[in-house]
Amino acid sequence: MKLLLVDSHPIIRLGCISALSTALPQVGFSEAATGEEALLQVQQSIPHLLLMDFYLPGISGLETTRRLRQRLPGLRVLFFAQTSELALVRQALAAGACGWLSKTAEPQRLVAAVRRTLGGQVYIEPERAMQMACSRGEDSASDRRLAGMTAREMEVFILLARGIAQQQIAERLCISRKTLSNHICLLKNKLGIDSLAALVHLALEVGVLQKG
Repeated sequence: MKLLLVDSHPIIRLGCISALSTALPQVGFSEAATGEEALLQVQQSIPHLLLMDFYLPGISGLETTRRLRQRLPGLRVLFFAQTSELALVRQALAAGACGWLSKTAEPQRLVAAVRRTLGGQVYIEPERAMQMACSRGEDSASDRRLAGMTAREMEVFILLARGIAQQQIAERLCISRKTLSNHICLLKNKLGIDSLAALVHLALEVGVLQKG
């Protein structure tokens, strides 16, 4: 079995592979530091599972998942991310991910999550699963606004919040400036915002944009 670990931090990749290879000797590992690298590697050799970070340089883990799942609907993706905001967990699942685990988890939980998702099951860490169950119908106004976004709108939202210029966003997403402008217009209408400052404030509030 093959697992592709997608994370921009070499130390995290090393630590994950060290923990997983000891517990799962039957699994072969490969690495990618960006979403673009992951897309290329999957094109060359399809893994049984991708262990995916949410925040990546270039295209995000969410957009990488969306593109891969369009080409390979059966591909399994487990998010292993620093953030655990429910709106982002829901977006990942809507994009086709089979699970979510935060990077604060103990190594044993990482092993359990990978083992379960390799076995064809869905894994959401208990704390997030409980929050999702308890928050049905009780999400904050901000969470509800994000929950209604498409994967592409979320990608645009994240890149705008990071301060990426619109021309660069269009190039990263391989879309025209006109198409991007349409996405931004729809995005602002859905979120009820009319300025970049308001967008950044919302991104910080819900954890899409990491502070500092």
